[in-house]
Amino acid sequence: MLTLVVKLLTETLQITLLVAVMMIAVDLLNVWTKRRITTFFQGKSKFRQYVLSSMIGTVPGCIGGFTNVSLYMHGLISFGALSGSMIAVSGDEAFVMLAMFPQKAVLLFAILFVVGTFGGWFIDTVVKRFHIKTCENCDKMITHSTQRNLSHYFKVHIYEHIIKRHLWKTALWTFGALAVVEFGLQYLHLEEFTSQYRIAFLFLGALVGLIPESGPHLIFVSLFSKGLIPFSVLLTSSMVQDGHGMLPLLSFSLKDSINIKLFNLLLGLIVGLAFLAVGY
Repeated sequence: MLTLVVKLLTETLQITLLVAVMMIAVDLLNVWTKRRITTFFQGKSKFRQYVLSSMIGTVPGCIGGFTNVSLYMHGLISFGALSGSMIAVSGDEAFVMLAMFPQKAVLLFAILFVVGTFGGWFIDTVVKRFHIKTCENCDKMITHSTQRNLSHYFKVHIYEHIIKRHLWKTALWTFGALAVVEFGLQYLHLEEFTSQYRIAFLFLGALVGLIPESGPHLIFVSLFSKGLIPFSVLLTSSMVQDGHGMLPLLSFSLKDSINIKLFNLLLGLIVGLAFLAVGY
């Protein structure tokens, strides 16, 4: 038992350190490029919105989700573009996946990007066809100026955002998910159970993805890393969940948040079942 706990703590520490480095690197990139983001959405082609918002969504962590919600609130991207970008968003779990299975994680992100791009176009088509009202509060959005200096960056971005809000939660969820899988393998015959009920795990992954929180999805990341669930289950869970990315929108428009979750749940199940049907 002690050996297992030490193994879990060591693996959690290694993953958390890798996550911390990647989080800081991505945050630095976001700060340096933030002023240029809005200019990319000024083209005449609306399809450009779907491509760029999904591309931003694939950036590991919650930054991509927060950025796209802000763009949506300011009327720079459509409801479909935001919905599609949330399909592409993997939250803080993206860092863990890159640490645990980098090649398969990149493949997953590429698929999420493609599905998010065309899914955004499809959702906008449905919204237009059925006259669904969206972004009803966008005209109330006010832009505030931000302080830009080194002390502000380390206090607000590194400490309050990455360490205080994300890193410790990621470490706890990672340890918990790894522990569940390891104990399940040793004492509950988890491997036999997951192989017999793959479709049940796919629907469970979709339902867990509805939770607007980084963390619960990590159980499926851990199961996949051990070869206990197929790629389709991880893909479904990844499509429906969006880490913390949806939280700013929840306080802005509950209606839009619910609609996005419903659209992405439906698309996640369709795509996930299709992958499962062909053996992935």
